[in-house]
Parts: sequence; structure tokens; C-alpha cells
Amino acid sequence: MPLPGQQSPLMIHWEASPEKQMDCQQKGKNNKTECFNHVRFLQRLNSTHLYACGTYAFHPLCAAIDANRFMLPSHFEEGKEKCPYDPARGYTGLIVDGGLYTATRYEFRSLPDIRRNLHQRPLKTEESPLHWLNDAEFVASVLVRESRDSPVGDDDKIYYFFTERAGEETTSFFDKSHVARVARVARVCKSDVGGKKILQRKWTSFMKARLVCYIPYYEVLRSVCSLDGGGWASTVFYAAFTLSAQWRTMEASAVCRYSISAVQRAFEGPYMEYQDSTRKWARYDGAVPEPRPGSCITDHSRRKGYNSSQDLPNSVLDFVKLHPLMFEEVKPAGGEPLLVKKSVAYSRLAVDRVQALDGRSYDVLFMGTGDGWIHKAVVVGSGIHIVEEVQVFRDLQPVESLVISHAQRSLYVGAASGIVQVPLATCARYTSCYDCILARDPYCAWDGRACRATATTDSTGLVQDIQSGNKGCRSISGRGSLPWRNRTVLQGDDVLLPCDQRSNLARAVWLLNGSEVLGMGQDRLRVGVDGLLVTDTLPQHSGEYRCYGEERGLQTLLAAYSLTVLPEILRSPTAATPPHAASQAANDMKVAYISAIVTLVVLCAVLSTVLLYMSCLEKRKGKYVLGEPRPSSVELQTVSANCLRKGHREEEEEEELTYPDGCLRIIPGEAPTAATSPVKELPVAVPPLPPPLPAELTNGMGALPNVLRKMNGNSYMLLQQQEEPLVSPLYSASFTEELSKILEKRKHTQLVEKLDESSV
Repeated sequence: MPLPGQQSPLMIHWEASPEKQMDCQQKGKNNKTECFNHVRFLQRLNSTHLYACGTYAFHPLCAAIDANRFMLPSHFEEGKEKCPYDPARGYTGLIVDGGLYTATRYEFRSLPDIRRNLHQRPLKTEESPLHWLNDAEFVASVLVRESRDSPVGDDDKIYYFFTERAGEETTSFFDKSHVARVARVARVCKSDVGGKKILQRKWTSFMKARLVCYIPYYEVLRSVCSLDGGGWASTVFYAAFTLSAQWRTMEASAVCRYSISAVQRAFEGPYMEYQDSTRKWARYDGAVPEPRPGSCITDHSRRKGYNSSQDLPNSVLDFVKLHPLMFEEVKPAGGEPLLVKKSVAYSRLAVDRVQALDGRSYDVLFMGTGDGWIHKAVVVGSGIHIVEEVQVFRDLQPVESLVISHAQRSLYVGAASGIVQVPLATCARYTSCYDCILARDPYCAWDGRACRATATTDSTGLVQDIQSGNKGCRSISGRGSLPWRNRTVLQGDDVLLPCDQRSNLARAVWLLNGSEVLGMGQDRLRVGVDGLLVTDTLPQHSGEYRCYGEERGLQTLLAAYSLTVLPEILRSPTAATPPHAASQAANDMKVAYISAIVTLVVLCAVLSTVLLYMSCLEKRKGKYVLGEPRPSSVELQTVSANCLRKGHREEEEEEELTYPDGCLRIIPGEAPTAATSPVKELPVAVPPLPPPLPAELTNGMGALPNVLRKMNGNSYMLLQQQEEPLVSPLYSASFTEELSKILEKRKHTQLVEKLDESSV
């Protein structure tokens, strides 16, 4: 619904007719995915009209739409030469000076082709005797205005990016001579009009070269975007690659940058020639006719009388037919990828160039993933720094299109479920100077109180550091004070001190009592992305713990804890364990229980002897009295989850106890007797209850009504789950609630040394 005062959005409903949908179904196509009108092309044709093409249920149609009225025309154009039948087929198109340049596999069983329509000289690629395109899937096309300020009178060129089956020997991760799919870049000249007798209505300027990213098995080209920086000579191409089909069990992406000069060098280098004997392409070292085959008409050609491609000699056109492939590869800037990222499949790229406060221009990449995320990154030198990751679609689906609008300061993200508008910058997300500086977002800067967008704020007094990302704040430590959280545990328990890092690039730094730096090398300490895990705690682990996030020399306080480890309470049949004997509690407990059991056995033997003797005595007198039934003399109850320590863990595994804690409390009672007279009860010592513990007894991992057993040192499994759990009296309600919440949050998570290379 439009807001008050706004006009209703203009909409066009362009659906395939029922007759065409029925015809599509009769051809065996899917009536839930294919037999619709999928709009594959929409660009501005001129100042008054837009031009759109759709698959129209496998009967492609195109239409010129009045931009002001935004209505479909009464007459449609045939689209089979301009738009693919199949909505899943790779396709790219451009309107250049009124001409429509498209590349796809157009008809139902046709070969891939690059064509020009809406032009007085329609052209296409050659199919014989060599196929110029070998099972190509097109990704993108880019116009480069090389005629502007050209010292040689060059022509504008259209560059096509695609993946095709390689005919030459390629370097493969699996086999040196493996024939795989490779990335290509091809070009044609805008003023090409075809040959006069040879290559009639065919391109005379078609050439292609391999596009490499210097990772042999990153061969599948997914997306290409470009920037010209105000002049064609500064044009750069950004390309995203994913793993080839041999790596179906893995997922990774690479991003490479190419300069227009690198592409030109490849097209100006040696040619390749197809050899029938080996059925492979190899370098051609023979003579090359003049003017150079595949080049555009320049001032040098015009001086020799070649004013158009129809004036070229037959020797040049014959050479073009047989030598469309170049020997030199197009290499990335710096000789290596800008970014290699695992567990991500980039499906689309968009790029913007931003002027930063240091006077330099930075390229900002927006990279859409195959599961509906946008990774925003800035190119710094020969690398990429990922600024943030944003999930734009709730349902997992590939990002299919990315369009940047400077007027709206927004990024438009398209997918199968719809289009989402995302701001180019969300500076308010960074709540401190350190977050703002560490993000290294060219759109954002710190003004002393908040992080603001540079495009809408006077640059006076703003702080920004894109190069190093650690300069501009008053000190190297941020968020100096946070509320302390108390943790109280018994000796020998495990305690988890959570610390969530705001950036995946940050390193966790733990300090104990302000000085000691805690790390993995120390006994009973494990540092992971979840926090600090202290196992088998000792009294010396008590103290003040601070967690900092350290990134590029800056430290930010993220959490503060006060940990208290209480000595273990020794229990015996007569008295409580003195404080000085806490270190021997486990062994003393074992001795105490064994003594209690032995005492119980001896007591039973004595009672049996006495009863037998009394029975015999009464029989001699001829009198006896049957005693009333009595309850069992022994009852087992749970006392504490902490009373059984290391010494009993082997016994727990051998014997299943009634209660999960495995601890016993002996309560005296009366045993049944057959004596003629009551027998006086023998006193049994009852161990006193332990002293009360502090109200807050939390160890960060969760109090469950079960035995927690350590497994592999960094995860936990539950034993003896019961429908009605019994909670030990040593654990308070707040302890149970807090720990249950933490375990619910982390029940699928193990301590990890370091997250994947990513940012906020």
C-alpha cells in the first residue's frame, strides 16, 4: 500500500496466454516452472521507451513499453532471435546505440550464439567449419567506449563473459590433460557489418580468450561487473568463480579483478589453431595476414582503404573463421585472486566506487550468495575486506540480480521470491568509534558521537581509516566499563564464561585479575568462539575475568565476570569436612561410603544373630509373639550432584543407580522381625546437611536434571534422562533457568578455534 500523498505504484501484468501455456505443457514442459512468461531482458531503448523480452511459455516475445504510461503495447515483436526459449538458459543482453546485442542459446535445440538485432546489419557467430562457441553458458556483457579520445581511431567494443567446454589442453587439479569447462571473455566491434562474400551476416571481429583466476579448479564463472572510473582506459572487471563440477561435495568461491589493458594484451597476442590430428587447439606460429584479423577498423586501416569490415580481404576473413581463439590468457591483477572464501557460492556481483575522506577512491563490492545473503566488501590494495554480511531473504534462495541506485542510495536485490531494497550503508549499526573505524566502510565515518554516512554529513571533524582500520579513536581500548556478572561454582565443576565477538575477524583476549593473559596453552582452560571454558575448577581459578575483542591492534571490552570457586565439602558419618581437608575430599568420600556400607553389613549380621538367638530362647519357653510388618530399614535418596567426584566415575559406568547423581543418603528405619519381644534399635549416625551455599550458583553451562558427562573435552552428552527430573538442592532455580537457556543456545555448538574468514 502506498503511503499517504504518494501515487500508487505502476504495474504491468504480462502473463502467458492460456493457449500458449497449454501448448507449452503439450511439449512436455513443466507447468509449474517453465510454462510462464519469464522476463529475461529489460533495458531502456531510448528516452521514451523501455524494451523487454520474455520467454512467454517457450514462445519468446518482446515489447517496447512507453516509459511514462508504463503500459504494454498492442503489438508484440517476435522474440526467438532475441530471447531464449528456456528460462533457465544463461543469457545476457545490451542495447547499444539502438542495437540489441544478446548472447544465449536461443531456440529449443540451437547452438549458443552472439547476435545483433534492431540494427540495419543483423549479425551472428559462425558455426562452420568450426564452432566459435563450444556449449557456452553466458554470464554477462559489457560495453567499453574505446572510441572516446582514442589516438588510433579505434571502435567501441562489446565484451562477453561466459563458461564453455575447453578444446585446448588445460591445467587440471585431477589430470594434466583433463578437458574441462573454462571461463572465457570474447569481444566484437560495434561497427562490424560482416563480410562481403565470406562471413556474410557473420561477425568479422569475433575473438575469445581464456579468463583465469589462478586456481585450477575454480573454473565456473558466475558473475561479472565493471567500473570505468570516468574513462575507458581505467575499466576494471570483477568476476566471481565457483568450484567446477568435480567438487560437488565442497563449496567455495573466488573473486578476481581484471584490467582492460590485460584483456587487450591477450587479444593482441598469438592465435591458436585447431589441429585435426590431435583434435586439440595449439599455438599458431605461422604468418598472420594484414590488417590484423579480428581487430576493429582503425585510422591505420582506413589509410589503406579498409573503411568497413566488408572491405577486408578474403585472406583476413578466412583466417578469422579458423582462428577465433587466442593463445594468451587474461590474468588477474596482481597475479592472484582478491578473495577466496570457503562455504560460500557467490551468484551475483555489483560494484560501486566511493570517494573516502583520505582522498582515495575505493571499490565497494556487493556479493550475493546462493542462499540469500549479501556480503559487502571494500577492495583495499590487493585484497578484500568484508565489511558486513546481511541476510536479505528469509528463505534460502540464490540472489539472481543486483542493481545499485545512487539516486536512492540503495541496492536492489532480486531473487525468485521478489525484490528487496537494501541501503548502501547502515552506519547507525556501529555504536562506538571502534566499531565504526574497524568496519572500514567507505560510506561511514565517526563524528565524535555517532557513526554517520559521509554522503549526508559535512566531512568536517569526521574520522575514517579505510587503509589500516585502527586509527582515529582516542585510545586503543573501547567500552571500558561493563556490568560485572557473578559466577559461583564448586571446586571440580566446569564453568563457561560466554563472550560473543562482534566481528569474526577479532581475536578473543582474556585477562585474569587485570594482568594474566589466558590462552589455550594453560592447564584446564579452553578458549573458543563461545567464550572461556574452565574445566575441573580449583580455588586458584577464582578472580576477575575480562574478555576483549582484539582486531587490528584495537581492544574492545565485551564481557566481565567475577568467578568464585568454593572448596569441595567433605561428608563423613559424624562430621562435616573441615575446610583444610578440601583437597582430599574425593578420597575421603570414597572411604566414608565404604565404611558406611561395611557398618551396615555388620549391623545386619548382628541383628540377624540376635533375632535368631531370641527366637530360639522363646521357643524354649513355649511362647513367642509375631512382630508387625515394618518398613525397610534402608532408604536411598539423592544428596548432591557434586558429592561424587573423579574417584567414582569408573563405578558410575559399571553400575546403574536409582538417581542420576549417583550419591546415597542412609536413613535408618525398622527391619521386620519374628522375635517374641521387641528388639532395641541400634543408633545409626546421620550425616549432617551441608551448609547453605550462596543464592547465585551459576557456571554458564546449564543445570540439567541429569548427569553431564564430558566427551572429547569440548562437548557434553546427557545421561539418564527422566520424565520428572530431580534437581539437587545445591542448585537454585536461577541457576537452572540460566544454564538451560545457555545450553539451548549452544546445544549444537562446539568450541571452535577460529571462525571462517568473514567480518561483522
